Amino acid sequence: MKVDLDDISAEPPHDMTLDKAEKRFESLGKELFDLQDGLWGAKLHSVLVVLQGRDAAGKDGTIKHVAGCLNPRGVNVVSFGVPTAEERQHDFLWRVHRHAPRLGEFAIFNRSHYEDVLVVRVHKLAPKKLWKARYDHIVDFESLLAEHNTLVLKFFLHITKKEQKKRLLDREERAETAWKLNAGDWQERELWDDYTEAYEDAIAKTSAKRAPWIVVPANAKWYRNLVVAEAIADALRPYRDEWVAKLREMGKEAKASLREYRGR
Repeated sequence: MKVDLDDISAEPPHDMTLDKAEKRFESLGKELFDLQDGLWGAKLHSVLVVLQGRDAAGKDGTIKHVAGCLNPRGVNVVSFGVPTAEERQHDFLWRVHRHAPRLGEFAIFNRSHYEDVLVVRVHKLAPKKLWKARYDHIVDFESLLAEHNTLVLKFFLHITKKEQKKRLLDREERAETAWKLNAGDWQERELWDDYTEAYEDAIAKTSAKRAPWIVVPANAKWYRNLVVAEAIADALRPYRDEWVAKLREMGKEAKASLREYRGR
C-alpha cells in the first residue's frame, strides 16, 4: 500500500462545521463512556490507542479531549521520550510491551514504538538494516496484542507545514504554553520531508486490519478530536452486545452467590 500524505487533506470536509462537530462530539462522549463501562466490567478486551504526529500536531490536546470522555479508572496514558539507559539495554519493544493494556483497560500512547522507525531513521541513530527490520517486528507485536483481544488503533495526526509553524509561534506568544518551547522543534522542522517519507513508509508497512492506521486531518483541532473519538467508538461498538451478555452472566452469578450467603 502506497501512502502519499501530500494527497491527503489536513482540513475538515467542507460540509463539516464547528457547531456540527461539537454537537456530535458531545454525543460521542456519552457513548464512549458507556462503551468503556462495558469494556471495564466484562474484561474481555482491552484498547490500545497510539497517537503519532509531528511536533505541535496535537497529541496532548487529543488526549485531553478524547480521554476526557472516559472514566480515568480504566485509562493509562504513557508518553515515550528518549529511551533510558535501562531501556537501551533491552530490545526496542521492551519498554512498550510493559505498558500494553490489561483486559478491561485503555492505554493511550503519546508517541510509541514507532519512534524507532521515525526518529531513529531520520537521524540515522541505527543502521538501515536494523530499523528496516523493525517494521516486521512491529507488525508481529501488534498481531500478538490483537490475538489477545487488544483493539489496536493507530492515529497519525496530519497537519500542514504552515499550520505547524503557526502553532509553534503561538506557543511563544502565550504564557500558558511557553513552557513547551523547544529549539529542537524548529530543528526537526528542517527535516520535514525526511519525516514525511518515514511516516509514509511506517503507515504503509504496518497498517493491518486488526491494527489499522487512521490519518486524521488535524489542522482544525475540533475536527481532529471528532475523528479520533468517532474511530474509537466505531471500533468498540461491535463488542457492545458481547460485553452486555457477559455482564448479565456475571450479575446472575453474583446474585446466586448472594442468595447462597443469605441462606446459610
